[in-house]
Amino acid sequence: MPYRKLLLAGVIVTTSWAGAAAAQQVPKSIGISVGSLGNPFFIATIKGAEAKAKELNPEVKVTAISADYDLNKQVTQVDNLAAAGADLVLLNAVDPVAIEPAVKKTQAAGVVVAAFDVSAKGADTTVMTNNVQAGVLACQYIVDQLGVRGDVIIVNGPPVSSIVDRVTGCKSVLEKHPEIKILSDNQDGKASREGGMAAGQGLLTRYPKVDAIFAINDPTAIGVELAARQLNRREMIITSVDGAPDIEKALKSPNSLIRASASQDPYVMAQLAVERGAAILKGNKPAEPVMLLEPKLITSENVDDYKGWTAVR
Repeated sequence: MPYRKLLLAGVIVTTSWAGAAAAQQVPKSIGISVGSLGNPFFIATIKGAEAKAKELNPEVKVTAISADYDLNKQVTQVDNLAAAGADLVLLNAVDPVAIEPAVKKTQAAGVVVAAFDVSAKGADTTVMTNNVQAGVLACQYIVDQLGVRGDVIIVNGPPVSSIVDRVTGCKSVLEKHPEIKILSDNQDGKASREGGMAAGQGLLTRYPKVDAIFAINDPTAIGVELAARQLNRREMIITSVDGAPDIEKALKSPNSLIRASASQDPYVMAQLAVERGAAILKGNKPAEPVMLLEPKLITSENVDDYKGWTAVR
């Protein structure tokens, strides 16, 4: 079944189920489990979910917790959210396959599971960015800047579907150009600033010449840049995925090594997950279980026109 695509230009495209979802009362209790509350991306998703939930039901209870990329911890969280009376669980799966038993157990208790940002096997619905395309955009920028020749590092992350897809998209671009060499693609930057800095220090110490680095998200990119500055390395450009507020600042700085980020819209993503989950709870299943949101490449050249995560919608 083909995926539905939306443009992240501040406009939500109406789908066949949207009217039905808007007409239904939101669940009385929503639980949210995310990979890490240390990532600003997930803070934005929680704000979006809360805003939509309270728009539909001012009395709704929203509980958000961090799994810290620990599968066992997330399984326990999902069980506890269901036991505490959640009608709808928004799930950012730490492991998209291994989480399935927890998803099935939660559904058996009458709870709807809406995956967001990454897939979760067995979920009732999924809303996420087209992460393959995000990787394509970020790494095509690298190709365009290098002139199809150079040494590139991919700083990887936890093996969730969104990150796997971004790396797949990136490689699909780089591998078209045999004179671009991927020096490393398996170092886990933990999807965090601290992890990116640690990975960056190790990689830049190992490789004396690096022309470009693709980091799987913005916190990782910021950490990698910090490592480069500490090592007095300024020869490379850095691209990433998210379009986070910190990256906006970096892209506006003439001294930044970070040059582009394929933007997501976590706020809208979570709102759509709430809408779809509420509709399913009332028996109105969407025609397409997976909704993909289209990323847009934000660069130092067009950042002034970027609305960002907190733009009025």
